[in-house]
Amino acid sequence: MTTSLRLAEVTADNVDAAIDLRVRPDQEHLVAPVVKSLAEAYAHREAAWPRLVLDGDRLVGFLMAFLDIDFAGDGTGRDIRSGLWRLNIAAGEQKRGYGRFAVESVADEIRRRGGTRMYVTWHPGDDGPEGFYLGLGFRPTGETSGGQTVGVLELG
Repeated sequence: MTTSLRLAEVTADNVDAAIDLRVRPDQEHLVAPVVKSLAEAYAHREAAWPRLVLDGDRLVGFLMAFLDIDFAGDGTGRDIRSGLWRLNIAAGEQKRGYGRFAVESVADEIRRRGGTRMYVTWHPGDDGPEGFYLGLGFRPTGETSGGQTVGVLELG
């Protein structure tokens, strides 16, 4: 992995490039397109943390984290979670460490904010990203969300 990897905010200058980013065609059913993520980030701006993944000045991916959401949705604050909401690595840029960098960057941001766990969801099945997330240390919680497996990574 190169040392020129960095995250950047989505701005007026790069939003079109972000929207044009595409995963491999066989992965399109596994992750929402960037344009949907940006719309959700706008609607959930208090919790969404969208970022571009750059290698130098070259766009190679997009991530969106969720930070400090009430997962139970009951207003008690008993189940506040942060994690990776979306990860889109460009079709021609996969298997180069960009996904790992993205996940580690979200983990760093959660730690910076005092969090000790990072959550993610994935579509189950052989064609999904389960192996990627398990390889990074995520473990299934036994929960599902929207038909997806919920995984957690301890950030100790």
